[in-house]
Amino acid sequence: MRGLREQCLKAMGIPLWMPRAKSAGEARADVGAAPQEKIASEARSHQESRSHQESRSHEQSHSYEEGRAYVGAMDWQGLAAAVRGCTRCALHKTRTQTVFGVGRKDAALLIIGEAPGAEEDRQGEPFVGPAGQLLNTMLRAIGLKREEVYIANILKCRPPNNRDPQPEEAVTCTPYLERQIALIRPRAILALGRIAGQWLLQSELPLGRLRGRVLQYGEARVPLVVTYHPAYLLRSPLAKAKSWQDLCLIREVIEIKQ
Repeated sequence: MRGLREQCLKAMGIPLWMPRAKSAGEARADVGAAPQEKIASEARSHQESRSHQESRSHEQSHSYEEGRAYVGAMDWQGLAAAVRGCTRCALHKTRTQTVFGVGRKDAALLIIGEAPGAEEDRQGEPFVGPAGQLLNTMLRAIGLKREEVYIANILKCRPPNNRDPQPEEAVTCTPYLERQIALIRPRAILALGRIAGQWLLQSELPLGRLRGRVLQYGEARVPLVVTYHPAYLLRSPLAKAKSWQDLCLIREVIEIKQ
């Protein structure tokens, strides 16, 4: 087998290097040195990774605070204009248009997804594709019309190829959403999908641990329920029964808060 390997390497023009036999002294030295070198290398790698994470966290914090200062106390008109012209992250280079939000500006229920898709990017309105049609049906099932709620996303621009939002994009866009929430003052929030739920709650819990109960958002402690994203329900219709439980829960919260 070794002879065949050598022939193949020679035919490909690759030099064959044979390891030099180590002396007994070198072998003994390696036994003690290798673990120390490995430990030192791992320590350097850990320190570099930690420094990179700290730097990235600092940049994100600065971006968020900068965004909050920029948004300030904008009214609806000013906020919509700011979103339309936003170039604060790289997504503005690939979008067709921004997707601000739609619905009643004093809605009892605020619905939040993760990001616009292809159809939303074309039309400039959230949840207008097949997932949006299912969302409309879900709302009707609990006695609500689309125009009676407010619908928005964490991101106002579509990520390329509908990929998940990147943390720095969500950080940059969050001040816009926070200002929308402050203006609407909803009685309850329905988060659609794992990404929206985790981001709003700043939690790493899986969707199965987040849904099925009333949680709270922000300093105002707005009641928040997490459920499946309509796009997921289209792929996994058996999950609709669990989603129905979440819808009944959010309807109950709204009625209690009235």
